Amino acid sequence: MRLVLLGPPGAGKGTQAAAISQRLAIPHISTGDMFRAAIREGTPLGRRAEAYLKEGGLVPDEVTVGLVQERLEQPDCRAGFLLDGFPRTVAQAEALDAWLAGRGEKLDAVIDIEVPRDDLLERLTGRRVCPRCGATYHVRYNPPAAAGKCDACGGELIQRADDTEETVSKRLDVYTRQTSPLIAYYRQRGLLREIDGSQAIPAVTLAVGQALGRDWQ
Repeated sequence: MRLVLLGPPGAGKGTQAAAISQRLAIPHISTGDMFRAAIREGTPLGRRAEAYLKEGGLVPDEVTVGLVQERLEQPDCRAGFLLDGFPRTVAQAEALDAWLAGRGEKLDAVIDIEVPRDDLLERLTGRRVCPRCGATYHVRYNPPAAAGKCDACGGELIQRADDTEETVSKRLDVYTRQTSPLIAYYRQRGLLREIDGSQAIPAVTLAVGQALGRDWQ
């Protein structure tokens, strides 16, 4: 199957991507991982992307699309793929559709994991980390035995600057602004599969399977 995975920060995309990839035996292609691999391998597109990133700029669509196409041409993608982090814009989505059409292929579905904003804020702002040993906790879902203290080393737990409510709210706002047109694009094409990501992890995985016509009991 050829799939795209959408979802805001904190929606549990990483967990579901791993489950989907394993159950369908298709590669999970993360844009971030793809960029790092292309840069590490020194491909022509990787060198172009690296130049933009070093200058603190955004990588142009043509480079990003080229990198994705380069990755999708690899043998492990013959039976399908799960794209995570691409496309981010309607222009990128149109380029992907055109490229697939040129190969006589098309997307099977776009999975959109939806979680209420208040739940996302709770998930993301509740994280606490130990600066001494790197252990991670959550005030509700994975609390330490003693409040504010690391179970592993006894260090004082902190909230990272990018986990504050103000910072998280901005990240969610940016995601909504960027992704709303993309969601509309795929909904209009009948590809969107909206999944309630506020359920327990196994229930979300089962819902994804059902949306794809698979029984993952």
